[in-house]
Amino acid sequence: MELLDKLNWRYAAKAMNGKKVPQEKIDNIIEAISLAPTSSGLQPFEVIVITNPEIKEKIKPVAWNQSVITDCSHLFVFAAWDTYTADRINKMFDLTNTVRGFKNEGWENYRQMLLNSYPQKDADVNFNHAAKQAYIAFSQAIAAAAFEGLDSTPLEGFDPTAVDEILGLKEKGLKSCVMLPVGYRDAENDWLVNLTKVRKSKEDLVTVLD
Repeated sequence: MELLDKLNWRYAAKAMNGKKVPQEKIDNIIEAISLAPTSSGLQPFEVIVITNPEIKEKIKPVAWNQSVITDCSHLFVFAAWDTYTADRINKMFDLTNTVRGFKNEGWENYRQMLLNSYPQKDADVNFNHAAKQAYIAFSQAIAAAAFEGLDSTPLEGFDPTAVDEILGLKEKGLKSCVMLPVGYRDAENDWLVNLTKVRKSKEDLVTVLD
């Protein structure tokens, strides 16, 4: 029940106090991100973790001037591959073979199937697929932060093109898709902190087919 207790405690913090988060807790969040499941195990995204105040200040104006951008301890930017390429696919399959120490015929056939499919698709289609994988890891980061007793704020309210330019993501073949400021809530200045969490009833949320 500890995880559920933490998830009930968490909310989307609207104000943070600037206190620095211990690196061990940040490392645990990063590990949780790394362990997130992704389609075909490709992990088609990267995460930029920002503590530099000047970079945060540059991002703030293109993120609706939200104070959590600059007042958080660490700003996580999830950036998905702009498209799938043969090199990117092969790199992950080769890594799998290296880590496991052997080649599997079925796995190699699956590699070829992806090579015959993804690189030929429209780049926007591929980016949307990659971004969905980033969101899986993003969600896991939110849960991991809560488990560590940290506040976070899921953010889609920003100009991705501007953030990409600030962080030089285009040159890396990446496009930002979502951000997660992580830190400690400023309860005295956060209008949301004491409001009751509202969720659908289980009956409205879940359909069970026996």
